[in-house]
Amino acid sequence: MDKIKEIRAYELIDSRGNPTVACFISTEKGAKGFSIVPSGASTGVYEAHELRDKDNTRFFGKGVTKAVENINEIIAPNLLKENIFSQRKVDDFLINLDGSENKKCLGANAVLAVSLAFAKAAASSQKIPLYKYLGGENAKKLPVPMMNILNGGAHASNNVDIQEFMIVPFGIKTFAEQMRAGCEIYAVLGKILKEKGLISGVGDEGGYAPSLSGDEEALELIIEAVFKAGYNTDAVGIALDVASSEWAQNGAYLLPKRNLLKTSDELIEDYENLCEKYPIISIEDGLGEDDTEGWKKLTERLGKKINLVGDDLFVTNTKRLKMGIKENIANSILVKLNQIGTLSETLDVMEMAKKYGYKNIVSHRSGESEDTFIADLAVAVNAPFIKSGAPCRSDRVAKYNRLLLIEKEI
Repeated sequence: MDKIKEIRAYELIDSRGNPTVACFISTEKGAKGFSIVPSGASTGVYEAHELRDKDNTRFFGKGVTKAVENINEIIAPNLLKENIFSQRKVDDFLINLDGSENKKCLGANAVLAVSLAFAKAAASSQKIPLYKYLGGENAKKLPVPMMNILNGGAHASNNVDIQEFMIVPFGIKTFAEQMRAGCEIYAVLGKILKEKGLISGVGDEGGYAPSLSGDEEALELIIEAVFKAGYNTDAVGIALDVASSEWAQNGAYLLPKRNLLKTSDELIEDYENLCEKYPIISIEDGLGEDDTEGWKKLTERLGKKINLVGDDLFVTNTKRLKMGIKENIANSILVKLNQIGTLSETLDVMEMAKKYGYKNIVSHRSGESEDTFIADLAVAVNAPFIKSGAPCRSDRVAKYNRLLLIEKEI
């Protein structure tokens, strides 16, 4: 047993320059845990509530001093002297203390900061790595990186509607070699864009953000980069995050940057055509979170060929995933800790997904920090994939570097 000695929360800054919640926990035996909560730009309506101050005199209303206060004045006094090895008990306590369906009272950002710092302190107390504390001796598989190397949608100020174009080096053996491939392809893509006069800055997740003629030009450029870097499409596939919930409008989909209006059936046909033409192995949020009938059709047409990933559709929530299982829609789930708010709930949804044959894809958010919790989480549960952006920006690379070090340990 090791008891909590101190819990202290802070308002820090994420990778977009917005405030976020951090939490420090120390124990009577000197163990320490520190977490920083991420934040999304493209968010699902069913996500847990991120508490913001809405005080427009600072940070344009995005401050998190209320969430920080909720930890320091409400949560902390109730958890002092609690055994650091009682993760489930503490997470259940936090859920009940908030009392709402979506953690709108204390804020999911406040609750998650405590939950993650608690786990880190427990691992520290046992003097073992976080992935081993969470996963035990079975934590031995490294995820394949899904590297977002070209950004559009809500993640970039360009004219590309699809939010993320990712490379997935699934046919390369070790994580270190997968990272090498990703870094080399990313560098070559940058050179190609420069040569074509398309070079630009990078988006929220580190991918290039050029203005292009359309989504297919992005795919053509990525394929060119793969081959020019010395790889091929037998080893490196492409994954898309469409983020189509952002397009949903009156039963149809409006692609805002090109002002195109499409039905579910038209989008599904577009995806089928893209999959026939390009080495696409995964499509995330191909349809909106409430388009159940569309998802059924999409799963019937492509579910046996590629990964169909529910992000806004499932929001790391067992109730939403149960719906998907019952309706037989999608075949993979994106896992984002801050969509649900506690570590225990996250592990529950991942266990359910695995039980019913859905792939777990552990993911960052577009607003990130140097916190590497998701890297250890992916290894702990032997997740097949991890999304952590481009090999660019230290908030993304921190996760990849953590995985490189874990691979050496394992």
